[in-house]
Amino acid sequence: MADAFTFSISTTKFDEDYTPCASSRVTTNFANLARGENRQENLRNALTMINRRFNSLAHWDNPQGDRYELELEIISANVHFDSANAAEQFPLLEVLDTTIVDRATSTRSHGMVGNNFSSYVRDYDFSVVLPAAGNGSGAPKLPEDFGELHGQLFQHFLDSQAYRQRFAQLPVVCISVSTSKTYYRTGNSHPVLGLEYQQDENSLTDAYFGKMGLRVRYFMPPGAVAPLAFYFRGDLLNDYTNLQLISTIATMETFQKIYRPEIYNASSAAPAVYRPSLGAQDFAPTRISYDREERTRLGAVQGKYTAEHFITPNRELLDQWAATCPAPVA
Repeated sequence: MADAFTFSISTTKFDEDYTPCASSRVTTNFANLARGENRQENLRNALTMINRRFNSLAHWDNPQGDRYELELEIISANVHFDSANAAEQFPLLEVLDTTIVDRATSTRSHGMVGNNFSSYVRDYDFSVVLPAAGNGSGAPKLPEDFGELHGQLFQHFLDSQAYRQRFAQLPVVCISVSTSKTYYRTGNSHPVLGLEYQQDENSLTDAYFGKMGLRVRYFMPPGAVAPLAFYFRGDLLNDYTNLQLISTIATMETFQKIYRPEIYNASSAAPAVYRPSLGAQDFAPTRISYDREERTRLGAVQGKYTAEHFITPNRELLDQWAATCPAPVA
């Protein structure tokens, strides 16, 4: 039963000519940018922002601020399984992989895999399972097994031959801090990640990523105005080079500026005690088109799709498989 699910990986180049494939989640950061009449301008501007931010952080031996360029690929993972004697597959998740191009030395090096994280099963958990747990009361009670199947699938993917053959390092996922929590500056700092923050208790997202075997630390990089949440296994500060960490910061801070400008493109930096808010007025929106409400609606649609095409028809198989899987290890 432990071998009931296998995985395959496909890649799509993320550049100004990117067009989402049919199986790609339409709510991903990259898919959102690649729709509408301004799609190519959106993509070009986002990539320019990423490269400028990378060079501003990797400033040593970089007098013109143009030494480095990031190349991005979308990594799509499919899960394969047998259902009713028929081979099936389902698009499990998507992350980003970065390659660092050094123009000064004409060399290329691997950046970071992870960065953005997109998952159909996560949509199902948050838009189908969680609302149903509230029974219409508006205050859902978190199911005890909330996120466990998703976490087991994710860890199984990291342990799979498909992942290990392609990637030598574990992923780092970088997303926004929670608007429901208050963050406190610790006094610890890192030359690339910046000022560290912490909070008194985990958010729902922190707990969900914990089911995936990932721990979290919060840092506000130099020149940033708000901390980012970094989810990882192992040692975030020592398992990756400075340039690898910069590749994640440059990529994900850019996406956050686009769709959470109230937090990440604010006019002033986060203070020592910080409560993020999407209701803030003192910020500068980017010129890149993004529809946050549409993203929420599409997330619900994709959650229902996952229920109908993956969870419900394969419930018995999924339950049997999950019962044999070890707990995620951070």
